[in-house]
Amino acid sequence: MKRRYFGTDGIRGQSNTFPMTPDLAMRVGIAVGTIFRRGSHRHRVVIGKDTRLSGYMLENAMVAGFTAAGIDAFVLGPIPTPAVAMLTRSLRADIGVMISASHNPYEDNGIKLFGPDGYKLSDDLEMQIEDLLERDLGPQLATADNIGRAKRIDGVHDRYIEFAKRTLPRDVTLQGLRVAIDCANGAAYKVAPAVLWELGADVVTIGNEPNGTNINLNCGSTHPAALQKKVDEVRADIGIALDGDADRVIIIDENGDIIDGDQLMAVVAESWAEDETLKGDGIVATIMSNLGLERFLQSKGLNLARTKVGDRYVVEHMRQHGYNIGGEQSGHIVLSDFGTTGDGLVAALQILACVKRTGKTVSEVCRRFEPVPQLLKNVRYSGGKPLEDTIVRQAIADAEQELSRHGRLVIRPSGTEPLIRVMAEGDDRNQIERIVNDLVGIIANVRTAA
Repeated sequence: MKRRYFGTDGIRGQSNTFPMTPDLAMRVGIAVGTIFRRGSHRHRVVIGKDTRLSGYMLENAMVAGFTAAGIDAFVLGPIPTPAVAMLTRSLRADIGVMISASHNPYEDNGIKLFGPDGYKLSDDLEMQIEDLLERDLGPQLATADNIGRAKRIDGVHDRYIEFAKRTLPRDVTLQGLRVAIDCANGAAYKVAPAVLWELGADVVTIGNEPNGTNINLNCGSTHPAALQKKVDEVRADIGIALDGDADRVIIIDENGDIIDGDQLMAVVAESWAEDETLKGDGIVATIMSNLGLERFLQSKGLNLARTKVGDRYVVEHMRQHGYNIGGEQSGHIVLSDFGTTGDGLVAALQILACVKRTGKTVSEVCRRFEPVPQLLKNVRYSGGKPLEDTIVRQAIADAEQELSRHGRLVIRPSGTEPLIRVMAEGDDRNQIERIVNDLVGIIANVRTAA
């Protein structure tokens, strides 16, 4: 069955426009509650959100849906996505929900779902939810005496702060480091600076004044210029840029240069390999991670397993094959020794631990390899299936043949927007630019002709 609601990371769209309407959010609550209503015990869901204006609306709608299905709702308020995954387990909930559109602007919102083990739901469960959403949900409603209760849970910030701190050895302190952090006016605006301060860092915080409409607005991991400026202004040793729900991170070194997720995974993998705590003889990343990362790992006797784009697929591969490090170039980094999903703050703490242990600067610690030239362009389309066109398929085959020894080509439809993403990387920058521009032109012409 073709997916109508779920993309690569839950359900997402523009607020108050299908599918991100309060009506559908309530129906999702009923449908998910129905599926997880197993056994005779009282069932519970934990519901977190980021700082978007529409979060109030969707939170209340989901509480209505879950309680209507007979599920008790524990409401957490603004809190990072990894905290929701952690609290789903520690509060022994049957379901975890994060209302967030991650790094998207405030106009968008989304629904991410976690099972009782803290992991995102499988494709099969998402298809079951989709099937229920297309049906009459009236028969699934609880009887009057079994309607669920709703309760706001206090102290959840403190729980996550202590959890994050415990991911570092007890003897590690951040004293002597000046850390600038950009919370993207999002879900981590309270907890992230507190963790760093309690670990001893001199903390300078920006992006910590959410107003409902400024989440990710010229700040955070997708707009690091503000943090780069702050690092230079206060002469910070490191800058940490989170996104709206704090499940991804980008690092700014002391020179103001950006360090992406590929470099960060390389740092942690090398460190854990030296400590003999790395599992799986390498890491898991997506098809979008730089070829330079793969070559670096190979030079250390480690491997790189690649998956489809989406941290859910990374985590699935990690669980199936015994890896404990995985992530995406964008900064989603999953360290399964500590958590079940991407955690920007916990990943940043691992980098800070490496900096403290080596006594080197962030630029020295985090520049593990030279990325090969990589170019990504998007082609928007309004309908049809451009990648099935004969001319497009032949052009792609020719480009793959040309790059076969010195690079890679990745072409895929976006999971959240009507876009075709064209990415190529290789040792010859001019060749990469020519191949990408030629393919973009061919796909655009097919779209226009259609």
